[in-house]
Amino acid sequence: MNKIPEPVRKELAALAAMPENEIDLSDIPATTEQDWRGAARGKFYRPIKQQLTVRIDADVLAWLKSQGKGYQSRLNDILRAAMLDRERHQ
Repeated sequence: MNKIPEPVRKELAALAAMPENEIDLSDIPATTEQDWRGAARGKFYRPIKQQLTVRIDADVLAWLKSQGKGYQSRLNDILRAAMLDRERHQ
């Protein structure tokens, strides 16, 4: 189900096809370092989740669950941190 109306989709497609040097940026106000203080990159990024079955050592699972609700999200955070660390060091 696509929630973006057809006219908006057409306008977005036209903008995406337009070379950057043709885009009018004159109505965008200038920003300062103060404006960006406290900003967080990727705050609303929600990667697509994929369901799967994995086998995890019982003690590892017990440790994850002992920290309260959200053990699957914690496991995902740990795996993501390890993935990003490995990518940085390759």
